[in-house]
Amino acid sequence: MDRVYNFSAGPSCLPEEVLKECAAEMLNYNGTGQSVMEMSHRSAAYKPIITDAEAKVRKLMNVPDNYKILFLQGGGSTQFAMIPLNLGLKFKKAAYIRTGVWAKKAAAEAKKFITVDEIASSEDKGFSYIPRVEKVTGDYDYVYICFNNTIMGTHYEYIPDTGDIPLVADISSCILSEPLDVTKFGLLYAGAQKNLGPAGVTVVIIRDDLITETPLPGTPTMLTYKTHVDGESMYNTPPCYAIYVVGKVLGWIEKNGGAEGMGKRNHEKADYLYNYLDNSSFYHATAQKGSRSLMNVPFLTKYTGEEADAINKKFVKEAAAAGLANLGGHRLVGGMRASIYNAMTLEGVKKLVEFMEKFAKEN
Repeated sequence: MDRVYNFSAGPSCLPEEVLKECAAEMLNYNGTGQSVMEMSHRSAAYKPIITDAEAKVRKLMNVPDNYKILFLQGGGSTQFAMIPLNLGLKFKKAAYIRTGVWAKKAAAEAKKFITVDEIASSEDKGFSYIPRVEKVTGDYDYVYICFNNTIMGTHYEYIPDTGDIPLVADISSCILSEPLDVTKFGLLYAGAQKNLGPAGVTVVIIRDDLITETPLPGTPTMLTYKTHVDGESMYNTPPCYAIYVVGKVLGWIEKNGGAEGMGKRNHEKADYLYNYLDNSSFYHATAQKGSRSLMNVPFLTKYTGEEADAINKKFVKEAAAAGLANLGGHRLVGGMRASIYNAMTLEGVKKLVEFMEKFAKEN
């Protein structure tokens, strides 16, 4: 079977040239006679791989010298606990803005360790928009946001002003999709499996002053940021192969114009799809204008109830047969969802719209 256009929300499609490079090096990386999968993380052959990946993150995201870059395991969900355990020290209180499933889960986990104030939410309209929070004040150790909401298809088009309070953001589904000012944040993190590589590694960017030797009492060694800073992301065996692929993808991003190039590419794709949806009498986007994600586009048809369920299943099945894979919507939103991460091509989005037009005429 030919390669499909993969619209999965994650793990997601990767640049084809990266996959080919990895395949070519699978049995013999850089003349070592071994695969990166087999390589000791302490070896002279592996050290340049993780060092180069870190350097590329720093360059592509303009990360200042007073921030550390870590490659950790446990996915974004482990960060839900690491953040309050390491940052919730002075007031033992944090502010959370709830914009969907992942922000809600992060807040629930944080409540096990510190006090959480939900200072804004978009639940009143099914998380279809990003609430406007211009200024955050108060005795908070940090403010937490999920910058791009994969399930709901929403995205912050502004950065809340938190003053001296560190701003923490989950950027798992939008990292390097467009330029982002790292200096506006105290901590950023991203699971790799959307825009950076395969599942198994999480990138954390943390400002030096937030790295403490004394997290909350009882914090496990592996959940302490300083453990991994001191160990240069190799306190224990890191996800070596996943980091290797991340380095390859970062090289591809660099070759294609960096964050600015990705931003141009992604706006073109998203505009093409949203313009079609906004002018269709058969489909509509679920996220409100002014809060729409460049990466994740949920959409519904004009049908409701049981008719909607039937037509959605038919759409996903026929799309898959046409080489457009993983378009089923999340159960909380329903309908369909097209995740159009960095590696998705404009051609793929045009093929999707072409199919959508044909399906609408037939149904």
